Amino acid sequence: MERPPWAAIMCRYCHYSCQLFWTRKGEGMTDGPRSDVGRWGGNPWQPPTTPSPEPEPEPEPDRGSRRGGRSFWARCCACCSCRNGTDGDGGPEPYGGRGSHSGSRRPDSRGSGSRRPGSRTGDVNAAGDGTIREGMLVVTGVDLLSARSDQNRREHHTDEFEYDELIIRRGQPFHVVLHFSRPYESSDHVALELLIGNNPEVGKGTHVIIPVGKGGSGGWKAQVTKASGQNLNLRVHTSPNAIIGKFQFTIRTRCEAGEFQLPFDPSNEIYILFNPWCPEDIVYVDHEDWRQEYVLNESGRIYYGTEAQIGERTWNYGQFDHGVLDACLYILDRRGMPYGGRGDPVSVSRVISAMVNSLDDNGVLIGNWSGDYSRGTNPSAWVGSVEILLSYLRTGYSVPYGQCWVFAGVTTTVLRCLGLATRTVTNFNSAHDTDTSLTMDIYFDENMKPLEHLNHDSVWNFHVWNDCWMKRPDLPSGFDGWQVVDATPQETSSGIFCCGPCSVESIKNGLVYMKYDTPFIFAEVNSDKVYWQRQDDGSFKIVYVEEKAIGTLIITKAIGSNMRDDVTHVYKHPEGSEAERKAVETAATHGSKPNVYSSRDSAEDVAMQVEAQDAVMGQDLAVSVVLTNRGGSPRTVKLHLYLSVTFYTGVTGPVFKESKKEVVLAPGASDRVSMPVAYKEYRPHLVDQGSMLLNVSGHVKESGQVLAKQHTFRLRTPDLSLTLLGAAVVGQECEVQIVFRNPLPVTLTNVVFRLEGSGLQRPKILNVGDIGGNETVTLHQKFVPVRPGPRQLIASLDSPQLSQVHGVIQVDVAPAPGGGGVFADAGGDSHSGETIPMASRGGA
Repeated sequence: MERPPWAAIMCRYCHYSCQLFWTRKGEGMTDGPRSDVGRWGGNPWQPPTTPSPEPEPEPEPDRGSRRGGRSFWARCCACCSCRNGTDGDGGPEPYGGRGSHSGSRRPDSRGSGSRRPGSRTGDVNAAGDGTIREGMLVVTGVDLLSARSDQNRREHHTDEFEYDELIIRRGQPFHVVLHFSRPYESSDHVALELLIGNNPEVGKGTHVIIPVGKGGSGGWKAQVTKASGQNLNLRVHTSPNAIIGKFQFTIRTRCEAGEFQLPFDPSNEIYILFNPWCPEDIVYVDHEDWRQEYVLNESGRIYYGTEAQIGERTWNYGQFDHGVLDACLYILDRRGMPYGGRGDPVSVSRVISAMVNSLDDNGVLIGNWSGDYSRGTNPSAWVGSVEILLSYLRTGYSVPYGQCWVFAGVTTTVLRCLGLATRTVTNFNSAHDTDTSLTMDIYFDENMKPLEHLNHDSVWNFHVWNDCWMKRPDLPSGFDGWQVVDATPQETSSGIFCCGPCSVESIKNGLVYMKYDTPFIFAEVNSDKVYWQRQDDGSFKIVYVEEKAIGTLIITKAIGSNMRDDVTHVYKHPEGSEAERKAVETAATHGSKPNVYSSRDSAEDVAMQVEAQDAVMGQDLAVSVVLTNRGGSPRTVKLHLYLSVTFYTGVTGPVFKESKKEVVLAPGASDRVSMPVAYKEYRPHLVDQGSMLLNVSGHVKESGQVLAKQHTFRLRTPDLSLTLLGAAVVGQECEVQIVFRNPLPVTLTNVVFRLEGSGLQRPKILNVGDIGGNETVTLHQKFVPVRPGPRQLIASLDSPQLSQVHGVIQVDVAPAPGGGGVFADAGGDSHSGETIPMASRGGA
């Protein structure tokens, strides 16, 4: 669709909404421009350019020529054409999106269109008339020792990044060699300069000047380690509080003959990250095995399902893959985060929690819990973060679709990439408190039938979020360590869909007044499930409190292995202990129902337990309820069982099977009530995750005791079997075999496989068509490893009839005969699919 004339004369401060609106109109999309302007409202944004996440066919244009040209907006907008680079610290300049004049080349993330102090576009930069005078100390070359095998990258634990630029961690020295036109003399003055942002300022830390041989400010300094001929070796110390990001690097020299400044060169740009190896950095982690796991490990396990039926899947974090670091910095740019605040991990992690979801700010992932993923990717089909982040970097559009484990997996990638020790955590029976009562309230009528119009709180079968490690100088002492960050958009925080960072210590002790978002997270792990029954006069009375129903198990991947690590004790005191009860009741006093525990009745001598067999998708199953009379008198129980399918978020479908029975229990006796369920009964109702919810309610005739229980269980899905055919060597093609058997008696249509592994295979999509009922298929795929060492190759299968099917294999990659790695796409394309014929098919 053609843009109207007024769209071409808007000030570039506000052109993005117009541009996005007309671009989307041209693509047939009906939604208008976003009115939200982000956490820092007036700060513009633009995507980064270098390095591109994938090779470009055309060479990079000269940086100087990009500065010299006038943009479309500068030519057409009077205020833009008069603009003289007075931008503050608010972030990069605006970018018009997919339909802008920039084409596929993206503007530089530091605002390369703006001039730097002292920058010039010539080959050299000298004082006065720009000529080089005899005796001047001219910098003829710079060696940042940025190769993966060089000292800097190895000492800073950045040698796995698939980048040629220098990547360092703050608070730790690095080495550089300067080449001059003549020998360096003691009377010469040399200063290194690092610049980031549109308008670098010394006071904001965005323009760093480091005089050689003199103490700098804030921990910055440069020392001469060796002067030999025309070469000068320096040891440069960086501040442990430095801003993180991609800096331009230049050198100034001054002597009696004049001054010289080295022109900016893209090959000399320096990435600076957080440093968990530096004791002076507030993200410091005092355990090497923790740093290896939570910073450097490129894959991990994410757990799902139910507490009794835990499923696990391998996730490719891929934080060192080419392009991922630029995508992480682009996220900060896109939010408009001021550069001056990017040295604070509290602020950075909070921005990431907001930007990984798309609400408010057109962030990375679009959440979708509807079950309809026809316009994107089923969240269960993703096998890692790389494809998602590179797509967001490449297009600037939010990626469809994500659910909690996808948001958490991407967040782990981003925070590890930036240098924060981060782990992915799963909480089983995770509460979603919508009314800040800090309890899960379930309402029933006089006959104990649920009042769904009042039941706004929900309990998710599982919920996945992140822990990241840092000190909290913004809180009182005692709240350092693990901090919860949750990027899944559930409730707003200060009007924005973000959550955390929240001290785990404050959660454990019910100190819900500590920032950020402690009340919501506390309710997720340690609230009680309160059952309310409507009375004859219309009021509600608490008839049952289930104290061990929420946050029943909290786990993460163990350090150095694929075992589970139970971290429940980190989040809460032992269930039922005096300390745990005190934490719950203390938290409740700060909620919207502070007196909720004052009206409890407790005459309970009949116990109830729900059991469900380990069921497999496509097979029949059975559920049972066991009743036990712990009293000294006979008891008669009227029992009601209701079975429905449920999304993992606690949203249920209609009841498709129910059973009612009266049970008489002698003193001390037990009885079992069973309900068989055939595959043909539940098949038409299945939703994502294959989960079912059994609601059990009962009434003891003699005592009036009310029994209530909600039990969730899931149907297991098959795994993919991966086999490596031959040895894996860097730079040499090898092959993997993937075998899958359809467990259902129905045909799987439009089957898609995904394959991904850091250092092995860039994200790849394989379209294989249909797979018949109970049919076995075999695929063969070739790939070329690019990095040596132990690697994980991960695959998934998705179809409208069956999802949540995964497989993984460890691949031990030998170094290339000549040593080193091969930085390439590793034989994959992250945004296109190919049709793959099945190598073989078999029957049941």
